[in-house]
Amino acid sequence: MVKICCIGAGYVGGPTMAVIALKCPAIEVAVVDISVSRIAAWNSDHLPIYEPGLDDVVKSCRGKNLFFSTDVEKHVAEADIIFVSVNTPTKTRGLGAGKAADLTYWESAARMIADVSKSDKIVVEKSTVPVKTAEAIEKILTHNSKGVKYQILSNPEFLAEGTAIEDLFAPDRVLIGGRETPDGQRAIKALKDVYAHWVPEERILCTNLWSAELSKLAANAFLAQRISSVNAMSALCEATGADVAQVSHAVGKDTRIGHKFLNASVGFGGSCFQKDILNLVYICECNGLPEVANYWKQVIKVNDYQKTRFVNRIVSSMFNTVSGKKIAVFGFAFKKDTGDTRETPAIDVCKGLLGDKAHLSIYDPQVTEEQIQRDLSMDKFDWDHPVHLQPMSPSSVKSVSVVWDAYEAAKGAHGLCILTEWDEFKNLDYKKIFDNMPKPAFLFDGRNVVDPQKLREIGFIVYSIGKPLDSWLKDMPAMA
Repeated sequence: MVKICCIGAGYVGGPTMAVIALKCPAIEVAVVDISVSRIAAWNSDHLPIYEPGLDDVVKSCRGKNLFFSTDVEKHVAEADIIFVSVNTPTKTRGLGAGKAADLTYWESAARMIADVSKSDKIVVEKSTVPVKTAEAIEKILTHNSKGVKYQILSNPEFLAEGTAIEDLFAPDRVLIGGRETPDGQRAIKALKDVYAHWVPEERILCTNLWSAELSKLAANAFLAQRISSVNAMSALCEATGADVAQVSHAVGKDTRIGHKFLNASVGFGGSCFQKDILNLVYICECNGLPEVANYWKQVIKVNDYQKTRFVNRIVSSMFNTVSGKKIAVFGFAFKKDTGDTRETPAIDVCKGLLGDKAHLSIYDPQVTEEQIQRDLSMDKFDWDHPVHLQPMSPSSVKSVSVVWDAYEAAKGAHGLCILTEWDEFKNLDYKKIFDNMPKPAFLFDGRNVVDPQKLREIGFIVYSIGKPLDSWLKDMPAMA
C-alpha cells in the first residue's frame, strides 16, 4: 500500500489530500501539522476552513484512509511520498524584506524529513515556492541523507478558493516537475500514477523542476495582471463616461483574450497574487533583470492605486470628511464563498477610512469578529507568519463593530460600501436600508453587484467602479 504524508494542514494540504484519499481508496493519506488546534478542528465536525463540498469529502474518508495527526515524525518516517505544503510567507525583515519568500518553515521541514527517514522518499513541493527552492531542499536532504535516497518533485497547486474541491475533481492541468535523470523520471511516474486515478492523462503535464516552479508564479502573475488591466481601464471609464462592464464584455468577446478575470473591482486579494508577484520581482532583480521586475511591480502598484482611489471617492463625495460618521461595510473576505481574509482589499479600504476617523460597522457572512479585528490591527505580511509570532491580543480597533446582519450594519450609516461580491448582497431590501440612513445616503459598490439605476431611483447617491458617474460625483477629484 502506498503511503502519502502531507506536512501542513492548511488551505492547500487539507483539501488536496482529502480528494486524493477519496479518489484513491488504496492509498493511505496522513495530513500532519504541529498545530494541535488545527488538527483537532480537522478531526471535528467544524473544519478549520470553509470550502463548498469539503465537508462531504473529508467525512467520507476520515478514519478509513485519511488521517489528521500531530505525530509528524511517525507519519513522515512511514510515508513513500511526502507532500510539503508549509507556509512560504514574504520576509518582513533582513535581506529581501517585503519581497523575498521566507523559507524558514520549508527548511525546518526538510531537516526533519532527513532526520527521521529510514527508507527512500519522494519529496513533493506543494507550497508556492521561489524558483530553485527544490535545489536548496535537495542539498539539505542529500547532505544529511544517511544512505537514504531522495527525489524532489515540484507539483504546484492551482486551486481557486471557493471552488477548490471542483478544481481538484476536474483540474485544468496537473503539473509535475522533476529531474531529467532515470530516478527523477521514476519519481515523476510514481506521482503521475496517483493523479491518474481520476485525472485524464493528457491533463498531467511533466516538465523539469524549474519550469514547474516558475509556472505557478507566472500563472498567478498573469491572472493578477488581467485584474489590474481592467481596473486601470475602470479609472479611465469613470473619467470619460464609458462603462467598464460594456468595455470588458466587448474585449472578452475576442477569443484570444476571453472573458474570465475581466471584472473591475476595488482590487484583488488572496494569499497568493501579491506574494507571488513580489517573489517574481525579487527573482528578476536577483538575476539582473530590473526591467522585467519593474514590469511586474506595476501590477501591484495599480492594485494599490485602485484601493486608494476607492477610499478617496468615499471621503471626497461625503463632503471631504468621514470623521465620526458611521460607514457600513458589506463583506470582508477577499472574494465570495470563502472565509479567507488574507490580503483582502477590505483591509486597506477599512484602514483608509479609519485613518480619517470613520466608525465602521462590518458584516460578512463567513468572517468572525476576531479575524476582522486581527486583520485591522496587524502589520502588512504579518498574517502569513505563525500565530505565536503575531500580536497576542490584537488591540481591538475601537471604532470598528462587527455585526451579524446586513440591515443592522447599515442602520444609521451615512455611507455603505460593498467590498465582497456575496450573492446575498444582490437581493437585500435596499429601500428598507435607505429609509434607515441619514440623507444624503451614499452607496459605494466596490464589486459592481448592485444595479446603480435602481438604487438611484430609491434615492441613493451611487458610486460603482468604472461606471458613468453620478452627477453628484462629477466635480469631485478622483484622487485627493
